[in-house]
Order: sequence, then C-alpha cells, then structure tokens
Amino acid sequence: MPLRWQIGAVRLLCCLPLARLARLEALYAAVLAVIPSWWPGRIACMEVSLATVLATALTGRQARWVLGARFLPDAAHAWAEVPEGAVGRDIGDAVDRPWMPVLSVP
Repeated sequence: MPLRWQIGAVRLLCCLPLARLARLEALYAAVLAVIPSWWPGRIACMEVSLATVLATALTGRQARWVLGARFLPDAAHAWAEVPEGAVGRDIGDAVDRPWMPVLSVP
C-alpha cells in the first residue's frame, strides 16, 4: 500500500479514545509474536508499528503512528506512541542521538 494510503487509514482513527500504555505494549508484543518467518517481503519497524496502531484501533482505542529520523549516522525509524510512552522506539543508543519525530499520525 502506498504511504499516503497508510497515513489516510490511520487518520480515520482520530475519533477513538487514546489507549493506555499497557494495552499498547501488549498489542506490540502480540504483533511481534505473529510475524511469520517465511514471509518473503519486508517486515520492519514501519510495518510492525503500523500493525500495532491498527490492532489498537480494532480494540476501540487509538495510538499515534510516528515516523522519525536522526543524524550521524542517518537513519529512519517508526514507532507507536500514546501520551504515557512509546513502543518500538529504540532507546539503547538514543541518549546521544535521539529520534526526532518527522510525522505523527493522527
């Protein structure tokens, strides 16, 4: 699916109440648990975070889908977040090179 369609689908979820961090963490773990090893395509942070946001919507709640970047070395990353915190965001080396949100939907 083109990125603009993915963004449009997530924007439709703006009327739902925000999820709690515990629910988001549980859904993120569930998405990671069902990733098939036989899939020939890409399943990385963007796909996992989008699946987490959509799974959250299926439970009647919403989470923000965030696409971000950082410098030195240049890298891009995607994660899901609620006001209480985020899931799927690398925090091990983010102290000196934090991720900067570029797009946050919705």
